[in-house]
Amino acid sequence: MTEDEFDAFYAAAFPRLTGQLAAFTGDREEAQDVVQEAFVRAWDRRGDFLADEAPEAWIRTVAMRLAVSRWRRARRWLELVRRNPPPVSTPGPGPDHTALVAALRQLPTAQRMVIVLHHLCDVSVEQIASETGAPVGTVKARLYRGRAALAKQLTLDEADEPVRNRKESGRVG
Repeated sequence: MTEDEFDAFYAAAFPRLTGQLAAFTGDREEAQDVVQEAFVRAWDRRGDFLADEAPEAWIRTVAMRLAVSRWRRARRWLELVRRNPPPVSTPGPGPDHTALVAALRQLPTAQRMVIVLHHLCDVSVEQIASETGAPVGTVKARLYRGRAALAKQLTLDEADEPVRNRKESGRVG
């Protein structure tokens, strides 16, 4: 089948096959998706379609199999979710995490990156240097400066905490 013949076949058969698959799946968009996928697979075999006596039947069969396969995957996913439901509520970040993220945001990007990679992702100084393209000495300096800035920022936050608690309880001191 030439490209022009395939294009004509597609134009004639697509609406009909989509209607048939929509009846099968109950979902017009799903039907369009599986019919399109079947046509994509047929495109790779268009030379063999001359030998096939019923290319539309081949595409319909492929599309139906794709639809059934999608149903099976969806059903397995649903069963998995039913067996392992998500928690009713996910707790938010604690105050320590929130303070750390806020302090990290105050750091320059380069310092923040090496702090996160080294302390949160457990990446060695040498690996960080390799990944960032910075010399090992530069990575060590950024770690040092970043830690110092974090310590200062987090110490300031802890000093402010009693004042905040007194304000929240109605006492100002």
